[in-house]
Amino acid sequence: MTDILRSDELAEKIKKGIEARILEENLSPRLATIRLGENPGDVAYEKGILKSAQSLNIDVDKYVLDRNIKEDELLNLIYNLNKDDLVDGIIIFRPLPKHIDIDKVDIAISPEKDLDCLNPINKSNVYSGNVDGFIPLSPKAGIMLLEEYGLDFEGKDCVIVNDSSVVGKPLSMILLSKEATVTICHSRTKNLKEKTKDADIVFTAIGQAEYFDKSYFTKNSVIIDIGVSRNKDGKMRGDLDPKSIDGFVKAYSPVPGGIGKLTNLLLLESLFNYKYKKL
Repeated sequence: MTDILRSDELAEKIKKGIEARILEENLSPRLATIRLGENPGDVAYEKGILKSAQSLNIDVDKYVLDRNIKEDELLNLIYNLNKDDLVDGIIIFRPLPKHIDIDKVDIAISPEKDLDCLNPINKSNVYSGNVDGFIPLSPKAGIMLLEEYGLDFEGKDCVIVNDSSVVGKPLSMILLSKEATVTICHSRTKNLKEKTKDADIVFTAIGQAEYFDKSYFTKNSVIIDIGVSRNKDGKMRGDLDPKSIDGFVKAYSPVPGGIGKLTNLLLLESLFNYKYKKL
């Protein structure tokens, strides 16, 4: 029988912790979101954040800009948000248009408000093994979900199918800090099925809906699905094909119902990381 790793109970714990801290310390955290254009994935992510924020009475300043915005205009907005003492955290939905220099945007975000851990200072901390500060939240959510179900990472063989700076690389650092053995795979990896079948735990994040069927796994596979994209019917789904793997693998996280809800809440929890941590 396959265990479906749902996040409802853990999400409720995180939510109650945020509510308690806001009430006990009389806090008023504020988030700023920046979205360029109407990418369905960005809109869905934004909708989830707004829903979670509303349930916690956390204010969100939502900026929706034309995808053809000039680079200088975007950078000026970021600089103004950096200077705004009422704003505790900033996120910018990715990917950005090709005419925008991603490196300039990452550097522009204040390290103190960089919830997605994109500023080079925050990245260097993560890649140096410091995973206690700002860190990309999808990897953090995946680890927390597995730990909630009692999984121990020490000595486990873990395969990550993603080599990006927001998923694969930071996730590998978290796993290494927990004494796991890590393999990172990507679009040019040979014999991917052999590698995923040999792993104790697989993290998928390729953004191709229902791509991974049971031929990539064994009956002992545990899988965390981080990918989100639209399937052929236009529905938001993860990288895993649940009809194929359900009843075959040992355990997997569903989409929706897996790490997405956790990611939104952890994002809001991160608003406390700098401004309020000294209170």
